[in-house]
Amino acid sequence: MTFVTCDLCDEHADSVSVVTGLHWRNFGGRKNFGGQVETVKCFEDNSRVKEHLATPGKGKVLVVDGGGSLRNALIGDMIAENAVENGWEGVIIYGACRDVDALLQLDLGVVTLGCVPIKSVRRGEGQLNIPVSFGGVIFQPGHWVYADNNGVIVSPAALL
Repeated sequence: MTFVTCDLCDEHADSVSVVTGLHWRNFGGRKNFGGQVETVKCFEDNSRVKEHLATPGKGKVLVVDGGGSLRNALIGDMIAENAVENGWEGVIIYGACRDVDALLQLDLGVVTLGCVPIKSVRRGEGQLNIPVSFGGVIFQPGHWVYADNNGVIVSPAALL
């Protein structure tokens, strides 16, 4: 899938929402990716992220509301490798990642606010497939999200 979010915004101005006010960093091997939204809401606990990326994800992007915390990584190389094996298109995390050199080698989109070497705490907490909100946008499970180095956009329907 090749696209530029700028072009998608121009072509679908009435149907896209743009995540604003956040400084995204692209850490994955895929520089642009998109798919149907599935969500996890958690805070410094990646239990649900790990579990969910271990399930089939062909054509899907996991959007994680990590509360914007940069204190603990919610994804690293092992969880990301599992996501690739299960066909996920990418992961967008309102929070942090780690193992950035390894993430760059994987065929997976990984967009986060930053990185930190500290792993997540695992307490088995978090919620799956509920609406999550950050950057002025509500991410609804079943909607579509697209990301590249220009930013992150959301649409209620597929744009490609």
